[in-house]
Amino acid sequence: MTRTVAAAAAILLLAAPALAQTPIHPPTPSILTWKDSQQATGYRTIETIYKVHTIKRGAKVHPLPKAARQIDPTFDYDGKTWTVDDYMKAYRVSGLLVLEDGQIVLERYALGRGPADRWTSFSVAKSVTSTLVGAAIQDGKIKGLDAPVTDYIPELKGSAYDGVSVRQMLMMSSGVKWNEDYADLKSDVAVAGTAILESGVDPIVSYLRKLPRANPPGSKFNYNTGETDLVGILVSNAVGKPLAQYASEKIWRPYGMERDAVWMTDLAGHERGGCCISITLRDYARVGQFILDGGKAGGKRIVPAGWVAEATSKQIDNGEKDPAGGYGYFWWVRSADRYDAVGIFGQSITTFRSERVIVVQNPAWPAATGRELSAARNAMLGAVLKAAK
Repeated sequence: MTRTVAAAAAILLLAAPALAQTPIHPPTPSILTWKDSQQATGYRTIETIYKVHTIKRGAKVHPLPKAARQIDPTFDYDGKTWTVDDYMKAYRVSGLLVLEDGQIVLERYALGRGPADRWTSFSVAKSVTSTLVGAAIQDGKIKGLDAPVTDYIPELKGSAYDGVSVRQMLMMSSGVKWNEDYADLKSDVAVAGTAILESGVDPIVSYLRKLPRANPPGSKFNYNTGETDLVGILVSNAVGKPLAQYASEKIWRPYGMERDAVWMTDLAGHERGGCCISITLRDYARVGQFILDGGKAGGKRIVPAGWVAEATSKQIDNGEKDPAGGYGYFWWVRSADRYDAVGIFGQSITTFRSERVIVVQNPAWPAATGRELSAARNAMLGAVLKAAK
Protein backbone atom coordinates (compact mmCIF):
# COMPACT_ATOMS: atom_id res chain seq x y z
CA MET A 1 0.00 0.00 0.00
CA THR A 2 1.37 3.44 -0.84
CA ARG A 3 1.88 6.02 1.90
CA THR A 4 -1.03 8.07 0.55
CA VAL A 5 -3.37 5.08 0.45
CA ALA A 6 -2.26 4.01 3.92
CA ALA A 7 -2.97 7.47 5.28
CA ALA A 8 -6.40 7.48 3.68
CA ALA A 9 -7.12 4.06 5.16
CA ALA A 10 -6.09 5.27 8.61
CA ILE A 11 -8.47 8.21 8.38
CA LEU A 12 -11.21 5.85 7.21
CA LEU A 13 -10.80 3.90 10.42
CA LEU A 14 -11.15 7.03 12.51
CA ALA A 15 -14.32 8.15 10.77
CA ALA A 16 -17.70 6.45 10.85
CA PRO A 17 -18.63 6.77 7.17
CA ALA A 18 -22.30 6.04 6.64
CA LEU A 19 -22.07 3.22 9.16
CA ALA A 20 -24.84 4.72 11.24
CA GLN A 21 -25.95 1.52 12.91
CA THR A 22 -26.95 1.56 16.56
CA PRO A 23 -24.62 0.01 19.16
CA ILE A 24 -26.22 -1.81 22.08
CA HIS A 25 -23.71 -0.12 24.38
CA PRO A 26 -23.08 3.50 23.24
CA PRO A 27 -19.30 3.59 24.08
CA THR A 28 -18.73 0.88 21.43
CA PRO A 29 -15.93 2.00 19.06
CA SER A 30 -16.74 2.19 15.35
CA ILE A 31 -16.67 -1.18 13.62
CA LEU A 32 -14.17 0.37 11.20
CA THR A 33 -11.59 0.73 13.99
CA TRP A 34 -11.58 -2.91 15.09
CA LYS A 35 -8.33 -4.84 14.76
CA ASP A 36 -7.24 -8.48 14.95
CA SER A 37 -9.10 -10.24 17.79
CA GLN A 38 -11.80 -7.55 17.85
CA GLN A 39 -12.55 -8.36 14.20
CA ALA A 40 -12.34 -12.12 14.63
CA THR A 41 -14.79 -12.05 17.55
CA GLY A 42 -16.95 -9.07 16.65
CA TYR A 43 -17.59 -9.95 13.01
CA ARG A 44 -19.12 -13.29 14.04
CA THR A 45 -21.10 -12.00 17.06
CA ILE A 46 -22.40 -8.73 15.65
CA GLU A 47 -25.84 -9.14 17.22
CA THR A 48 -24.24 -8.79 20.68
CA ILE A 49 -22.69 -5.46 19.70
CA TYR A 50 -25.19 -3.67 17.43
CA LYS A 51 -28.96 -3.64 17.22
CA VAL A 52 -30.23 -5.98 14.51
CA HIS A 53 -33.35 -7.47 13.00
CA THR A 54 -33.51 -11.21 12.32
CA ILE A 55 -33.99 -12.75 8.87
CA LYS A 56 -35.71 -15.97 9.82
CA ARG A 57 -34.99 -19.26 8.08
CA GLY A 58 -37.67 -21.78 7.21
CA ALA A 59 -38.28 -25.45 7.93
CA LYS A 60 -36.31 -26.84 4.98
CA VAL A 61 -32.63 -26.49 4.12
CA HIS A 62 -31.35 -26.26 0.56
CA PRO A 63 -28.73 -29.04 0.32
CA LEU A 64 -25.12 -28.26 -0.47
CA PRO A 65 -23.68 -31.75 -0.88
CA LYS A 66 -19.96 -32.37 -0.61
CA ALA A 67 -18.56 -33.35 -3.99
CA ALA A 68 -16.69 -36.60 -4.36
CA ARG A 69 -13.70 -34.65 -5.67
CA GLN A 70 -12.32 -31.99 -3.34
CA ILE A 71 -9.81 -29.40 -4.54
CA ASP A 72 -6.68 -28.13 -2.80
CA PRO A 73 -5.18 -25.59 -5.19
CA THR A 74 -1.78 -23.93 -5.00
CA PHE A 75 -0.81 -20.75 -6.79
CA ASP A 76 2.14 -18.48 -7.41
CA TYR A 77 1.90 -14.96 -6.06
CA ASP A 78 4.37 -12.33 -4.93
CA GLY A 79 7.38 -14.52 -5.68
CA LYS A 80 6.31 -17.68 -3.87
CA THR A 81 3.96 -20.64 -4.04
CA TRP A 82 0.88 -20.50 -1.81
CA THR A 83 -1.46 -23.17 -0.44
CA VAL A 84 -5.04 -22.36 0.54
CA ASP A 85 -4.03 -22.54 4.19
CA ASP A 86 -1.12 -20.15 3.57
CA TYR A 87 -3.49 -17.70 1.93
CA MET A 88 -6.08 -17.92 4.70
CA LYS A 89 -3.48 -17.37 7.41
CA ALA A 90 -1.73 -14.47 5.68
CA TYR A 91 -4.95 -12.65 4.79
CA ARG A 92 -6.91 -13.51 7.92
CA VAL A 93 -9.67 -15.42 6.17
CA SER A 94 -12.23 -16.89 8.58
CA GLY A 95 -14.02 -18.92 5.94
CA LEU A 96 -13.46 -19.96 2.33
CA LEU A 97 -15.99 -22.04 0.41
CA VAL A 98 -16.16 -23.07 -3.24
CA LEU A 99 -19.22 -24.46 -5.01
CA GLU A 100 -19.11 -26.15 -8.40
CA ASP A 101 -22.50 -26.99 -9.89
CA GLY A 102 -24.05 -26.58 -6.44
CA GLN A 103 -21.66 -28.96 -4.69
CA ILE A 104 -18.97 -28.07 -2.16
CA VAL A 105 -15.49 -28.72 -3.50
CA LEU A 106 -13.63 -26.75 -0.81
CA GLU A 107 -14.65 -25.55 2.66
CA ARG A 108 -12.21 -24.21 5.26
CA TYR A 109 -12.54 -22.24 8.50
CA ALA A 110 -10.12 -20.28 10.70
CA LEU A 111 -9.96 -17.48 13.30
CA GLY A 112 -12.10 -19.48 15.71
CA ARG A 113 -15.05 -19.70 13.32
CA GLY A 114 -17.09 -22.79 12.48
CA PRO A 115 -19.93 -23.71 10.09
CA ALA A 116 -22.65 -22.42 12.45
CA ASP A 117 -21.02 -19.01 12.93
CA ARG A 118 -22.25 -15.97 11.03
CA TRP A 119 -19.92 -13.26 9.71
CA THR A 120 -20.77 -9.68 8.79
CA SER A 121 -21.13 -8.91 5.09
CA PHE A 122 -20.50 -5.16 4.99
CA SER A 123 -21.46 -4.09 1.42
CA VAL A 124 -22.26 -7.60 0.20
CA ALA A 125 -25.66 -6.64 1.66
CA LYS A 126 -26.13 -4.24 -1.27
CA SER A 127 -26.51 -7.17 -3.66
CA VAL A 128 -29.18 -8.71 -1.42
CA THR A 129 -31.02 -5.38 -1.36
CA SER A 130 -30.89 -5.25 -5.17
CA THR A 131 -32.46 -8.71 -5.27
CA LEU A 132 -35.26 -7.54 -2.97
CA VAL A 133 -35.97 -4.72 -5.43
CA GLY A 134 -36.44 -7.42 -8.08
CA ALA A 135 -38.73 -9.36 -5.74
CA ALA A 136 -40.84 -6.25 -5.08
CA ILE A 137 -41.20 -5.69 -8.84
CA GLN A 138 -42.22 -9.33 -9.29
CA ASP A 139 -44.80 -8.88 -6.52
CA GLY A 140 -46.18 -5.75 -8.17
CA LYS A 141 -45.18 -3.57 -5.22
CA ILE A 142 -42.71 -1.55 -7.32
CA LYS A 143 -44.06 -0.59 -10.76
CA GLY A 144 -40.76 -1.26 -12.51
CA LEU A 145 -37.17 -0.13 -12.84
CA ASP A 146 -38.20 3.13 -14.47
CA ALA A 147 -40.56 4.08 -11.64
CA PRO A 148 -39.66 7.36 -9.90
CA VAL A 149 -37.92 7.03 -6.56
CA THR A 150 -40.23 9.72 -5.18
CA ASP A 151 -43.23 7.42 -5.67
CA TYR A 152 -41.89 5.27 -2.80
CA ILE A 153 -40.08 7.86 -0.68
CA PRO A 154 -42.38 10.91 -0.89
CA GLU A 155 -40.15 12.89 1.46
CA LEU A 156 -37.74 13.21 -1.49
CA LYS A 157 -40.20 15.21 -3.60
CA GLY A 158 -38.87 18.66 -4.38
CA SER A 159 -35.26 17.48 -3.95
CA ALA A 160 -32.53 16.53 -6.43
CA TYR A 161 -34.17 13.09 -6.54
CA ASP A 162 -37.08 14.42 -8.61
CA GLY A 163 -36.88 12.56 -11.91
CA VAL A 164 -34.52 9.84 -10.63
CA SER A 165 -35.64 6.27 -11.34
CA VAL A 166 -35.21 3.07 -9.38
CA ARG A 167 -32.92 1.81 -12.17
CA GLN A 168 -30.62 4.82 -11.86
CA MET A 169 -30.36 4.30 -8.11
CA LEU A 170 -29.33 0.66 -8.60
CA MET A 171 -26.70 1.79 -11.13
CA MET A 172 -25.23 4.33 -8.65
CA SER A 173 -26.08 7.06 -11.16
CA SER A 174 -28.70 9.29 -9.53
CA GLY A 175 -26.69 12.37 -10.44
CA VAL A 176 -27.05 13.72 -6.91
CA LYS A 177 -23.83 15.26 -5.60
CA TRP A 178 -22.13 12.93 -3.13
CA ASN A 179 -18.60 12.77 -1.75
CA GLU A 180 -17.45 9.23 -0.85
CA ASP A 181 -13.94 10.37 0.11
CA TYR A 182 -13.01 8.40 3.23
CA ALA A 183 -10.01 10.68 3.81
CA ASP A 184 -12.28 13.71 4.27
CA LEU A 185 -13.91 13.77 7.68
CA LYS A 186 -16.43 16.32 6.40
CA SER A 187 -17.41 14.25 3.36
CA ASP A 188 -20.98 13.05 2.88
CA VAL A 189 -20.01 9.46 3.56
CA ALA A 190 -18.47 10.51 6.89
CA VAL A 191 -21.53 12.30 8.24
CA ALA A 192 -24.67 11.04 6.48
CA GLY A 193 -27.12 9.22 8.72
CA THR A 194 -25.16 9.69 11.91
CA ALA A 195 -27.78 11.87 13.64
CA ILE A 196 -31.55 12.27 13.69
CA LEU A 197 -32.12 15.52 11.76
CA GLU A 198 -35.94 15.52 11.53
CA SER A 199 -38.38 13.80 13.83
CA GLY A 200 -40.22 11.00 12.06
CA VAL A 201 -37.93 10.99 9.01
CA ASP A 202 -35.15 8.43 8.58
CA PRO A 203 -31.82 10.25 9.05
CA ILE A 204 -30.42 9.14 5.70
CA VAL A 205 -33.53 10.49 3.92
CA SER A 206 -33.21 13.76 5.83
CA TYR A 207 -29.59 14.14 4.80
CA LEU A 208 -29.84 13.08 1.16
CA ARG A 209 -32.85 15.20 0.31
CA LYS A 210 -30.83 18.32 1.05
CA LEU A 211 -28.07 17.52 -1.46
CA PRO A 212 -27.78 19.29 -4.84
CA ARG A 213 -27.63 17.66 -8.27
CA ALA A 214 -24.22 17.31 -9.95
CA ASN A 215 -25.04 15.36 -13.14
CA PRO A 216 -28.11 14.37 -15.16
CA PRO A 217 -29.65 11.16 -13.78
CA GLY A 218 -28.22 8.03 -15.39
CA SER A 219 -25.21 9.76 -16.96
CA LYS A 220 -22.35 9.01 -14.56
CA PHE A 221 -21.42 6.28 -12.07
CA ASN A 222 -20.70 7.67 -8.60
CA TYR A 223 -20.37 5.16 -5.78
CA ASN A 224 -22.78 6.27 -3.06
CA THR A 225 -23.14 4.27 0.12
CA GLY A 226 -25.93 6.48 1.42
CA GLU A 227 -28.14 5.80 -1.58
CA THR A 228 -27.97 2.05 -1.06
CA ASP A 229 -29.49 2.60 2.38
CA LEU A 230 -32.06 4.78 0.64
CA VAL A 231 -32.95 1.90 -1.70
CA GLY A 232 -33.52 -0.28 1.35
CA ILE A 233 -36.00 2.28 2.67
CA LEU A 234 -37.64 2.38 -0.77
CA VAL A 235 -38.19 -1.40 -0.77
CA SER A 236 -39.51 -1.42 2.79
CA ASN A 237 -41.95 1.39 1.99
CA ALA A 238 -43.09 -0.33 -1.20
CA VAL A 239 -43.81 -3.70 0.39
CA GLY A 240 -45.06 -2.32 3.70
CA LYS A 241 -42.83 -4.43 5.93
CA PRO A 242 -39.29 -4.48 7.34
CA LEU A 243 -36.50 -5.58 5.01
CA ALA A 244 -35.57 -8.48 7.28
CA GLN A 245 -39.10 -9.85 7.13
CA TYR A 246 -39.24 -9.44 3.35
CA ALA A 247 -35.83 -11.12 2.93
CA SER A 248 -37.10 -14.01 5.03
CA GLU A 249 -40.27 -14.36 2.96
CA LYS A 250 -38.56 -14.06 -0.42
CA ILE A 251 -35.16 -15.72 0.03
CA TRP A 252 -34.32 -17.26 3.40
CA ARG A 253 -37.44 -19.40 3.89
CA PRO A 254 -38.31 -20.44 0.33
CA TYR A 255 -34.74 -21.08 -0.80
CA GLY A 256 -33.80 -22.94 2.38
CA MET A 257 -31.08 -21.06 4.22
CA GLU A 258 -29.53 -23.11 6.98
CA ARG A 259 -29.51 -20.45 9.71
CA ASP A 260 -31.23 -17.22 10.59
CA ALA A 261 -29.29 -14.15 9.47
CA VAL A 262 -29.21 -10.80 11.25
CA TRP A 263 -29.33 -7.35 9.65
CA MET A 264 -27.97 -4.22 11.38
CA THR A 265 -30.36 -1.32 11.81
CA ASP A 266 -29.80 2.42 11.53
CA LEU A 267 -30.56 5.09 14.14
CA ALA A 268 -34.25 4.99 13.20
CA GLY A 269 -34.45 1.20 13.58
CA HIS A 270 -34.50 0.50 9.82
CA GLU A 271 -32.32 -2.21 8.29
CA ARG A 272 -29.40 -0.71 6.38
CA GLY A 273 -29.89 -1.49 2.69
CA GLY A 274 -26.21 -0.91 2.01
CA CYS A 275 -24.53 -2.81 4.78
CA CYS A 276 -24.13 -5.47 7.31
CA ILE A 277 -26.19 -8.62 7.02
CA SER A 278 -24.46 -11.36 9.03
CA ILE A 279 -24.65 -14.77 7.35
CA THR A 280 -23.00 -18.20 7.71
CA LEU A 281 -20.43 -19.22 5.12
CA ARG A 282 -22.69 -21.86 3.57
CA ASP A 283 -25.62 -19.45 3.43
CA TYR A 284 -23.43 -16.92 1.62
CA ALA A 285 -22.83 -19.69 -0.91
CA ARG A 286 -26.57 -20.34 -1.09
CA VAL A 287 -27.16 -16.64 -1.85
CA GLY A 288 -24.70 -16.99 -4.72
CA GLN A 289 -26.35 -20.18 -5.97
CA PHE A 290 -29.83 -18.64 -5.74
CA ILE A 291 -28.68 -15.84 -8.02
CA LEU A 292 -26.78 -18.13 -10.40
CA ASP A 293 -29.91 -20.28 -10.77
CA GLY A 294 -31.94 -17.26 -11.87
CA GLY A 295 -33.60 -16.19 -8.62
CA LYS A 296 -35.95 -19.14 -8.18
CA ALA A 297 -36.88 -20.63 -4.81
CA GLY A 298 -39.36 -23.26 -3.77
CA GLY A 299 -40.28 -23.84 -7.40
CA LYS A 300 -41.32 -20.20 -7.85
CA ARG A 301 -39.71 -17.24 -9.56
CA ILE A 302 -38.80 -14.66 -6.91
CA VAL A 303 -37.58 -11.99 -9.33
CA PRO A 304 -38.78 -11.19 -12.86
CA ALA A 305 -37.59 -13.28 -15.80
CA GLY A 306 -34.30 -11.85 -16.99
CA TRP A 307 -33.70 -9.91 -13.77
CA VAL A 308 -30.57 -11.80 -12.73
CA ALA A 309 -28.93 -11.59 -16.16
CA GLU A 310 -29.58 -7.86 -16.25
CA ALA A 311 -28.59 -7.16 -12.64
CA THR A 312 -25.27 -9.00 -13.00
CA SER A 313 -24.32 -7.53 -16.38
CA LYS A 314 -22.72 -4.18 -17.14
CA GLN A 315 -25.28 -1.38 -16.99
CA ILE A 316 -22.85 1.52 -16.62
CA ASP A 317 -19.13 2.13 -17.05
CA ASN A 318 -17.32 2.44 -13.74
CA GLY A 319 -13.75 2.41 -14.97
CA GLU A 320 -13.12 -1.35 -14.92
CA LYS A 321 -10.19 -2.34 -17.14
CA ASP A 322 -12.02 -5.17 -18.89
CA PRO A 323 -14.28 -3.65 -21.58
CA ALA A 324 -17.11 -5.86 -20.30
CA GLY A 325 -16.48 -4.78 -16.72
CA GLY A 326 -18.52 -2.17 -14.94
CA TYR A 327 -21.49 -2.07 -12.60
CA GLY A 328 -24.87 -3.76 -12.75
CA TYR A 329 -27.61 -3.36 -10.13
CA PHE A 330 -25.51 -3.32 -6.93
CA TRP A 331 -23.28 -6.04 -8.42
CA TRP A 332 -19.70 -5.48 -9.58
CA VAL A 333 -19.17 -6.85 -13.09
CA ARG A 334 -15.55 -7.91 -13.70
CA SER A 335 -16.01 -9.48 -17.14
CA ALA A 336 -18.72 -10.97 -19.29
CA ASP A 337 -18.40 -14.15 -17.22
CA ARG A 338 -17.67 -12.93 -13.68
CA TYR A 339 -19.68 -10.84 -11.23
CA ASP A 340 -19.11 -10.12 -7.53
CA ALA A 341 -20.85 -8.98 -4.39
CA VAL A 342 -18.15 -7.14 -2.44
CA GLY A 343 -17.75 -5.75 1.07
CA ILE A 344 -14.88 -3.98 2.80
CA PHE A 345 -12.28 -5.91 4.78
CA GLY A 346 -12.37 -8.62 2.12
CA GLN A 347 -15.94 -9.97 2.06
CA SER A 348 -16.97 -11.35 -1.33
CA ILE A 349 -19.19 -13.70 -3.28
CA THR A 350 -17.57 -14.27 -6.67
CA THR A 351 -19.46 -16.09 -9.42
CA PHE A 352 -18.01 -17.45 -12.65
CA ARG A 353 -21.17 -17.71 -14.68
CA SER A 354 -20.36 -20.18 -17.46
CA GLU A 355 -18.25 -22.45 -15.22
CA ARG A 356 -20.97 -22.42 -12.53
CA VAL A 357 -18.34 -21.86 -9.86
CA ILE A 358 -19.03 -19.71 -6.77
CA VAL A 359 -16.28 -18.64 -4.36
CA VAL A 360 -17.11 -17.09 -0.98
CA GLN A 361 -14.55 -15.63 1.37
CA ASN A 362 -14.96 -13.85 4.71
CA PRO A 363 -11.72 -12.25 5.92
CA ALA A 364 -10.72 -9.75 8.55
CA TRP A 365 -8.30 -7.77 6.41
CA PRO A 366 -6.05 -5.26 8.21
CA ALA A 367 -7.47 -2.47 6.02
CA ALA A 368 -10.85 -1.82 4.47
CA THR A 369 -9.44 -2.01 0.94
CA GLY A 370 -6.07 -2.19 -0.78
CA ARG A 371 -4.59 -3.05 -4.15
CA GLU A 372 -2.31 -5.76 -2.75
CA LEU A 373 -5.17 -7.33 -0.80
CA SER A 374 -7.33 -7.45 -3.93
CA ALA A 375 -4.44 -8.78 -6.04
CA ALA A 376 -3.89 -11.66 -3.62
CA ARG A 377 -7.61 -12.49 -3.69
CA ASN A 378 -7.60 -12.51 -7.49
CA ALA A 379 -4.58 -14.83 -7.52
CA MET A 380 -6.44 -17.20 -5.21
CA LEU A 381 -9.61 -16.99 -7.31
CA GLY A 382 -7.70 -17.86 -10.47
CA ALA A 383 -6.19 -20.93 -8.85
CA VAL A 384 -9.53 -22.06 -7.42
CA LEU A 385 -11.28 -21.71 -10.79
CA LYS A 386 -8.53 -23.68 -12.55
CA ALA A 387 -8.63 -26.45 -9.93
CA ALA A 388 -12.43 -26.65 -9.92
CA LYS A 389 -12.71 -27.14 -13.68
